[in-house]
Amino acid sequence: MSLAGSQQKIFLRLVTAIRPNWRSDQNLPAQIQELFAANRSFGSRDRRLYRELLYTTLRYLPWIEPLLDTDPHRAAQTVAWLAADLPATRAYRTEHCRDWAPCPPTVAAKAAHLKLEAAALLPDWLARHCPEAALAPNLDALHTRSPLWLRLQTADAPTTARVIAEFTALGWPTRRSTFLPNAVELLAEADVTKTKSWESGLLEVQDLGSQLILESAAIARGERWLDACAGAGGKTLQLATLLGSAGHVAASDIRPAALRELQIRATRAGLTNITVLSAPPTTTYDGILIDAPCTGSGTWRRAPHLKWTTTPGQVAAAAEKQLALLAQFSANVRPGGRLIYATCSLSRLENEDVVTAFLATHTEFTAEPPARAFKATPRPVGLAILPAQHNTDGFYVAALRKK
Repeated sequence: MSLAGSQQKIFLRLVTAIRPNWRSDQNLPAQIQELFAANRSFGSRDRRLYRELLYTTLRYLPWIEPLLDTDPHRAAQTVAWLAADLPATRAYRTEHCRDWAPCPPTVAAKAAHLKLEAAALLPDWLARHCPEAALAPNLDALHTRSPLWLRLQTADAPTTARVIAEFTALGWPTRRSTFLPNAVELLAEADVTKTKSWESGLLEVQDLGSQLILESAAIARGERWLDACAGAGGKTLQLATLLGSAGHVAASDIRPAALRELQIRATRAGLTNITVLSAPPTTTYDGILIDAPCTGSGTWRRAPHLKWTTTPGQVAAAAEKQLALLAQFSANVRPGGRLIYATCSLSRLENEDVVTAFLATHTEFTAEPPARAFKATPRPVGLAILPAQHNTDGFYVAALRKK
């Protein structure tokens, strides 16, 4: 049997292992990692190949699942055809798609070639919650791999040049953002945590759409802010950088392990204007960021299993918790201060509907237009950062001013 034939058998075996859980397990990526760890013969290139094939299966699950029952070989061929053309997949795709036409870039063209329905690739509820997601070009973006965006800790020209020079020496091509000078897309599959730039705290992995949330708000240097749902601190570090050394960020989260990771990252970045809170805040702040926990439909490019494990009931439950967070932390905004609400959800139920409900009962707040919109899609309140606009994940942000 050829190498590509053997790889196909392994792929189908991996598919069989995860199939019982792929419409129910929101922690499916961890199961995939466990499968890779159990196969000690897998090298890094093998893992990259099978990860791409499995994630492609999940992205196009309604097209692939029926074929697995009737013609597994055809199912595997279809996955190979749909998979991204990467160094790890190229030989495999060439062997299994030898007689296939090149895979077109749009979902509509792929559906036409396979005589399948493009609409089946998204759950019905998302098309109701975010109609733009079901249409090109966002539908196309949602069915491609997420890019790897980095945020340089400074836009200082010599420092930026040093980071880019290190990547160039490693053979890693990059693309600078046209509107954020310290946002860089890495155009190679690479582990930036092994670089000197990472060890020196010069960069963080952060999606461009995530960076736009705070950049849209025109953060004033020297202010005091609370990051109320800081997690491991991606936006906390960005906020601390925007505020400058005269400003300060207090970070809070219900997960101690995440806050410990934040402290490690802050130390590596050399940021001394971050304090991790051990108890709920009791003071007021110039601004509060609520990067609210959500169902994550904006992250489906990198977490396609969530398309099939997320339910409308979970969306509604998340919206209730998000509204409660806004109500809880609104008391900590000083008069004249701002409340920034953000999610990585595409659903209006978790986005503008939550903010509208909050404003209806907290009349001391008013919605403000963004300082910079970056061509994002305006909502009744706030902005939706859709995946196709800047090749990012999907996000929502709203800025509220306390009277």
